[in-house]
Amino acid sequence: MSVMVARKKVVRKWEKLPGRNTFCCDGRIMMARQKGIFYLTLFLILGTCALFFAFECRYLAVQLSPAIPVFAAVLFLFAMATLLRTSFSDPGVIPRALPDEAAFIEMEIEATNGTVPQGQRPPPRIKNFQINNQIVKLKYCYTCKIFRPPRASHCSICDNCVERFDHHCPWVGNCVGKRNYRYFYLFILSLSLLTIYIFTFNIVYVALKSLKIGFLNTLKETPGSCFQSLTGLTVLEVLICFFTLWSVVGLTGFHTFLVALNQTTNEDIKGSWTGKNRVQNPYSHGNIVKNCCEVLCGPLPPSVLDRRGILHQEESTAQEGPCPRAPGTQEPPATQGPGQAEESHCVLSPQVPVPSLRDAEMPEEKQRTPGELPVPSLDAGRADH
Repeated sequence: MSVMVARKKVVRKWEKLPGRNTFCCDGRIMMARQKGIFYLTLFLILGTCALFFAFECRYLAVQLSPAIPVFAAVLFLFAMATLLRTSFSDPGVIPRALPDEAAFIEMEIEATNGTVPQGQRPPPRIKNFQINNQIVKLKYCYTCKIFRPPRASHCSICDNCVERFDHHCPWVGNCVGKRNYRYFYLFILSLSLLTIYIFTFNIVYVALKSLKIGFLNTLKETPGSCFQSLTGLTVLEVLICFFTLWSVVGLTGFHTFLVALNQTTNEDIKGSWTGKNRVQNPYSHGNIVKNCCEVLCGPLPPSVLDRRGILHQEESTAQEGPCPRAPGTQEPPATQGPGQAEESHCVLSPQVPVPSLRDAEMPEEKQRTPGELPVPSLDAGRADH
């Protein structure tokens, strides 16, 4: 007989987060759902560096210096470490309001704005906040049901409000915000140096080979397809680095400019501090060194999501076990009569008593209730006489 037993199943909080994110390693890794371009980034970096270490580095280490592959390895490892740290970390997602908190905020808004006549547009939900003697507006997020902190914005791809939101970068497969911006900047900076390094020494490799056998002979080193020769692979690396160089180095220069002003990409695109009002940036210290220290070396706040926190959820499972008997019923005898059924049926309802076997075997006698004394029959009295 199967019995329903209630058990508690341990559920982590990351399993119930409402945003469009992907979690791995029991919530330790957090990424966006769109990861195709991130895999392309890994392929380009790993493929180009693998070709460089496999072919050009061995020749350059012998001809020039063994420090060339060592320095390239350091740049490669640093770029990969900062890329993974940017992609797998929480960018600063702000938790959504609980139902009670959202209801309380709605009551506050209604008390502040009053009742809006039908047909009129309600006023914008904005709170004014003062930072460095300057008024900053806190906007209400209708998805998260909260007033966003200063410099926060809602990412339409991840469907989350991110603190100090910079932008959503598909190349790293994650949002870039307060908790991973420094790693993103270090990634593009180290990737720019690595791209310049590989591009330069590929040119040096081709130049050294050309001095020995000539440039045209270097290109025609193998009679087959150019991709079957070492020089052909070098040309492929040069092309990849050439087209990557402009975008990565340009992006690094742009973010260096933003770091020096203590400004985000989102604020620069919207023109928050350079628009018609010519409002000064209240977050800038007026000093490039102080701005760089705050953005890149300031204290890193902990994640407020508590992704690996434990939730308890009840789960009902079926188990095989003995059927519980109703109160007041008697145990059946060990030996069964010839007319008695071999199987006993479980009765789960405690309100219906199960009649005893002795009562069931007395068809001529009156069925007695439990506790009633037996009445001797007339045949028994005659037999006594």
